[in-house]
Amino acid sequence: MLVDSHCHLDRLDLAPYGHDFSRCVRETVDHGIDHLLCVSINLEKYPRMRELVEPHPEISVSIGVHPNEEDGHEPSVDELVELARDPRVVAIGETGLDYFRSEGDLSWQQERFRTHIRAALQAGKPLIIHTRDARADTLRLLREEGAAAVGGVLHCFTEDWETARAALEMNFYISLSGILTFRNAEQIQSVARQVPEDRLLVETDSPYLAPIPKRGRPNYPAYVRYVAECLAALRGISAEAVAEITTRNFYTLFSTARR
Repeated sequence: MLVDSHCHLDRLDLAPYGHDFSRCVRETVDHGIDHLLCVSINLEKYPRMRELVEPHPEISVSIGVHPNEEDGHEPSVDELVELARDPRVVAIGETGLDYFRSEGDLSWQQERFRTHIRAALQAGKPLIIHTRDARADTLRLLREEGAAAVGGVLHCFTEDWETARAALEMNFYISLSGILTFRNAEQIQSVARQVPEDRLLVETDSPYLAPIPKRGRPNYPAYVRYVAECLAALRGISAEAVAEITTRNFYTLFSTARR
């Protein structure tokens, strides 16, 4: 059984499932996906997301505001900690820095990131980190705020081995998405070969970044198996071994997730 450690289920195109979310979940489980982590990107849509997944114990959630969300409510540490009391909330995020999509003075992103790290420390739950074109500041803020005390994951990893190693030293995991399967992903594939076995996760980031052979189409949690198969080939082990390793790692990191 596999776990999709990062997806956005409230954004899926449900047309192939007759616009029935429960059917989507059932068929995903039938494809050997044991658990899903539905990740928050803003507080305005969080209540609907939380309501959507409520009937499905195989889905955990996170709480947080994505670094590119500029117009919504800005959370305080206390708000995030209070929302994280919900037992279905297993992590804080996704949070981090994205200097690719945002321009100008991005100190607001850094302050938001610090808020999330402080909330994670108070809540005692790991962080889900998004970083793009901001590796130095991402690592610096994690160090300055003492994020190693709770750890977490650098999701949809697209950086180099030096960045991965620095994150590993701070008690973080590395999660690989469908980008791993792309033909021009040599740097990420090199990292995937080097990450210690006990720090690997796989994800879809669905509905985005569909892996080969589904590239260019909407992504779904069931496609995490293509990421796992690619990772297995890169590391010279079986897909079953990757499933066992990454599932164990998921429940180690997100220790409050229901099995």
